[in-house]
Amino acid sequence: MTDATLILIDSDAELARARALVERLWDSSDPADLARLEAQARLIAAYEERNWPRRRPSTADVLRHLMHQHGLTRADMVLLLGTPSRVSEVLRGKKVLSMAMVQRLRARFRIPADLLLPPPPPPPPPPAAPRRRAAKQAAA
Repeated sequence: MTDATLILIDSDAELARARALVERLWDSSDPADLARLEAQARLIAAYEERNWPRRRPSTADVLRHLMHQHGLTRADMVLLLGTPSRVSEVLRGKKVLSMAMVQRLRARFRIPADLLLPPPPPPPPPPAAPRRRAAKQAAA
């Protein structure tokens, strides 16, 4: 393909042009075109992630998806979560899963535990630098 320069993406219009370029390059077997395709795809992914970052699904969202995927009802989830009220609280996001619940869900659905655990809290900010007041008082 000729004239397949990369498009730097700073707007939705440029995103549309970049996607069109990817479409044109998609069926090429030319190594230069394939390199351009990969580079343009990375630029598209970076723009999309910056403008529409993915959010981690909540535990309730994961459970609803698993229930739908496996054709389960809230009543079916009682065996895994304990009581009908606990199922309701978990699916509304009002209660977190206990480790026993996580273990039962992992065994039933064969999924990693980190999908069922809340994300870790962000790290604390670094401590503030000590003030120089003591040094000024000593010098006076």
